[in-house]
Amino acid sequence: MFRAKWLLWGVPVAGAVGLGVGVDQWLSAAGEAKQDLKPATTLPITRVVLFNSGVGYFSRSGEVEGEARVDLTFPESDVNDLLKSMVLEDFGNGRISAVSYDSREPIARTLSSFAINLNNNPTFAGIIGQLRGERIEVAVSATAANQPGKLNGTIVGVEKQKVPAGAQTIDAEVLNMWCAEGMRAIKMADIQSLRFSNPVIESEFRRALEVLALSHDSQKKAVQLHFAGEGKRKVQVGYVIDAPIWKTSYRLLMNEKEKPYLQGWAMVENPTDEDWSTVKMALVSGRPISFKMDLYNPLYINRPTVEPELFASLRPVTYSGGFKSNHNGPVDGPPGESAKFDEAKPGGMGGKGFGARWGAMPKGAAAPVPLSLAEADHKNDGRYAKDTAADLARRLNTGTVGNAATAGALGDFFQYTIDHPVTLVRQKSALLPIVGKEIEGTRVSIYNAGVQAKHPLLGLRLKNTSGAHLNQGPITVFEGSTYAGDTRVLDVQPNEERLLSYAIDLGTEVDPKAGAGKQKITSVKAVKGIVTTTTKVTEETTYKAINRSQTDRALLIEHPNRTSQQFKLVDTDKPAEDTPEVLRFQIQVKAGETKSHTIKEERDDVSTIALTNGAEDQIRYFVALNEISASLKQKLNEALKIKGTWDHTARELNQVNADLQRFTTDQDRIRKNLRETPKESEVYATYLKKLSDQEKEIDALTAKQKGLVADEFQARKKYEDYLANISD
Repeated sequence: MFRAKWLLWGVPVAGAVGLGVGVDQWLSAAGEAKQDLKPATTLPITRVVLFNSGVGYFSRSGEVEGEARVDLTFPESDVNDLLKSMVLEDFGNGRISAVSYDSREPIARTLSSFAINLNNNPTFAGIIGQLRGERIEVAVSATAANQPGKLNGTIVGVEKQKVPAGAQTIDAEVLNMWCAEGMRAIKMADIQSLRFSNPVIESEFRRALEVLALSHDSQKKAVQLHFAGEGKRKVQVGYVIDAPIWKTSYRLLMNEKEKPYLQGWAMVENPTDEDWSTVKMALVSGRPISFKMDLYNPLYINRPTVEPELFASLRPVTYSGGFKSNHNGPVDGPPGESAKFDEAKPGGMGGKGFGARWGAMPKGAAAPVPLSLAEADHKNDGRYAKDTAADLARRLNTGTVGNAATAGALGDFFQYTIDHPVTLVRQKSALLPIVGKEIEGTRVSIYNAGVQAKHPLLGLRLKNTSGAHLNQGPITVFEGSTYAGDTRVLDVQPNEERLLSYAIDLGTEVDPKAGAGKQKITSVKAVKGIVTTTTKVTEETTYKAINRSQTDRALLIEHPNRTSQQFKLVDTDKPAEDTPEVLRFQIQVKAGETKSHTIKEERDDVSTIALTNGAEDQIRYFVALNEISASLKQKLNEALKIKGTWDHTARELNQVNADLQRFTTDQDRIRKNLRETPKESEVYATYLKKLSDQEKEIDALTAKQKGLVADEFQARKKYEDYLANISD
């Protein structure tokens, strides 16, 4: 049976030839390569944990015996996640030997690296021709040229010969072998089977065929897990890869005489190419931080070149940071020293820690970094455990990782453990029941003018008494056996209350009316010339509700929450509930009743004005206010008096400047007339006298201007200084 498993080609018709792999003989002859030719062990998926963050934890487990190999295939897009998260465990007296995976080399290059190149679909003769000089064993059929039996010899080569075929001759391929009795020529058509005596060639041929088999899907990569040990024992592999998020949908059944009944379903998908058969499934309502990192492609970094020093024998030393760790000294010590690990402590390289599952590590080897998520599937008796998500997170803190993550640090998780094993074939989806309980709920009508201006919405004030975290999703509401509407709920913690609305309440109408509003100045204060005015702004809104239905209504009025705008409620009952967006006021409206509810809000508007030399109008405005204090009013009146003195001086200065400007213009006119008038005329003498008199007046005005400029500056400065120091 084992030999048949590795048979490459059979003999379906007469004349056909085949190549058989002599596994049994090879196993008896080969020692070191024995592990590679043992059949791969199958590890089915036994546990699936799906998260809301687009990843899933998959666990495979089974029994192996002795030296074992497990073959897995993954889409290339999952390899990075696999390398980042895969955990291997051997729960017996075994160890993890190695994990190998396909590189990104082209298939042709990979095939050409084997002793037998299977590129370009080689023929039987083409394969034999690559192995000239190798010993083989062939089984031949009975013909006129030879007796049936087995021949042992060495491949010399393959040639074509002319052989008769009826009335003509045809070219036939002939295998030339060097046997004990000498050279033998065997027609390829007479060969029934052929096996290689060299176990290395057998291994190379098998591995090349495996590469060909896996290359049928170019997007899949092979991963091989090797376990070393003795006897039968349980092994397990767990990993985190991309997975569709699981979703929820609910049905809410309401009845007048009974509590609302909530039924919840989880929608899970199996997007893999493998059937899930009786797997233990858990659905975690939480969003752990998850990222991708390129670990698949080879990465190279630039390394510094260190010039050797005379008599120096130490390598460059780097030191760890100031955080507490297992290393108290340099990361790299002198040559010849390797990193030491405490083998007596749990999580070290020996003893009862995680390292015991990896087996003994050679001196100087790097310590594995275990991620113990897979331990959630194992107890001392080898059975699976229904651990909570918190337990899974807690187990990540074991081994050499330390407290890299703690339960609750990434948010509060809640896990739904499916009570019965789940079977889901590949590329299929399923609905799994997760909630089915009565919950507490009160019927309400919810009015929000921004949602529906005229009518409130029929709703329910739901309290999550199911004992489970309710994941966000749609809810279909039924009144008895009648469809009542749809709604949607966000994540709801246990015992948390949440409003749901599912239909328009046509029997109730609400009319909101905004009042005129009031503004009143409440205080005026001055500090160092800055006057602060506080104005109280009052606004009110009246909601008039009429209930035309035949049943009483508990009406919830959602009023905008304007706390961020500094509004606060006054002369109004406290809301039944407040959220960052709205304040909810509840009133009872009986059947056929009309009721009004007024919401009054106020806030203080504060404005500031700096008193400057141009703020006379503001000063007069403040003086006229009744809310201003007597002392501040007196100070502001004094400022007006000082301002009046400054204004008087400024007016005099402006008058002098105007007179000087008038005299300057008149003198220009007189000088122009003098140039045009004969000196002997009487008018000329008149002009000269007038010009002389004006010069005397200009001198007097200039002196007065100088004094007024100084007086105006002092008056302005006095006024500005006074304003800048007004405080009350």
